[in-house]
Amino acid sequence: MDDFWDVIIVGGGVIGSASAYFLMANPDFKGRVLVVERDPTYQDCSTARSAGGIRQQFSTPENIQMSQFAVEFLSNLSETLSVDGEQPEVTMTENGYLVLASADGQATIEENVAIQHEYGAKTVLLQGDELAAQFPWLNTEDLAVGSFGPENEGWIDPYALLQAFRKKARSLGAVFVQDEVVDVIRDDDRVTGVRMESCGEISCNWLVNAAGPRAGTIAAAAGIHMPVRPRKRFIYVFDCHDGSQKPPPNMPLTFDPTGTYVRPEGKFFICGKAPAPSDDPDCLDLDVDHDYFDNAIWPDLAHRIPAFEAIKVVNSWAGHYAYNTLDQNAIIGAHPDVENMFFANGFSGHGLQQSPAVGRAISELIIQDRFVSLDLTRFGFDRIMTETPILEKNVY
Repeated sequence: MDDFWDVIIVGGGVIGSASAYFLMANPDFKGRVLVVERDPTYQDCSTARSAGGIRQQFSTPENIQMSQFAVEFLSNLSETLSVDGEQPEVTMTENGYLVLASADGQATIEENVAIQHEYGAKTVLLQGDELAAQFPWLNTEDLAVGSFGPENEGWIDPYALLQAFRKKARSLGAVFVQDEVVDVIRDDDRVTGVRMESCGEISCNWLVNAAGPRAGTIAAAAGIHMPVRPRKRFIYVFDCHDGSQKPPPNMPLTFDPTGTYVRPEGKFFICGKAPAPSDDPDCLDLDVDHDYFDNAIWPDLAHRIPAFEAIKVVNSWAGHYAYNTLDQNAIIGAHPDVENMFFANGFSGHGLQQSPAVGRAISELIIQDRFVSLDLTRFGFDRIMTETPILEKNVY
């Protein structure tokens, strides 16, 4: 292992691999990139365990624009990330997102849709009777409104996108190594390198923290406090026995006012729900709470979609959010006191859909010392230091 690299990226998940790709694909970058990944099988990786959603239904313009770039990037993926004529198989199931609200949430939904329209999203606002007509499998009695994204929203295979970024980055010269960063070496306002468990001390010009749920540990190793914590989320797979009334295969990802979401997955359905803040500790294990489905999710499903009164869980898994406890939004860019350490952390469940825009942004900061394609200054570390959150009304 060489003892100097221009850029070291800590974390080879979708954010780290996207950053490596955009650096190596830029003709203005002449350096070498090392990606340090603790588990190259990605068996426990947050990316591979996500639900793969892509949506434009946010209330923050930059979040909308990052997702829009993801859809644009995916539309050209077969050419952009092909290697030796082999095209990656990353297809988008464009069923849309359906966000439902009771009367209490109606104003918020309407405000969000207005912002989405301002930035070119095709979100449709549906009143209660319109919801019932378009989605007859819904119980709409206690709903006031819903927003539906009929275009450029849906889900992809997250593992396929990760592997496509990784394979292309490697073909362009990025080096991926299995190891774990145990320390970050600083000299005043600069990072000079890292210490790895197996490879020892390696120097660099730039360091990128893309360590997902472990990002806070990497920041702490550099003497920086960052409010990103590993938080566990469950995904349950179930079969619906009511074949005559269950939602059609083109059902959108449906988000209930209770916080429960559900979408089709082949002949089955997957669902989940964020726990209450009081029951959401820092956690790195992958144990599944099976009672959580029965107690917290199934009642919501049965109420909102009557056909789901008769369902059977056939599989389940857990994954981790890199959860930003300040505002559940990304932290992107350098620390004010450490000029050559860049952060791409705290996506709180949005990392997959934001990975193309974030990878591009990190490459621009390193190569051109500024955001070029999309100004993401708002997501910088300054707001963390001043504890000034970005209010994203559509975090889920």
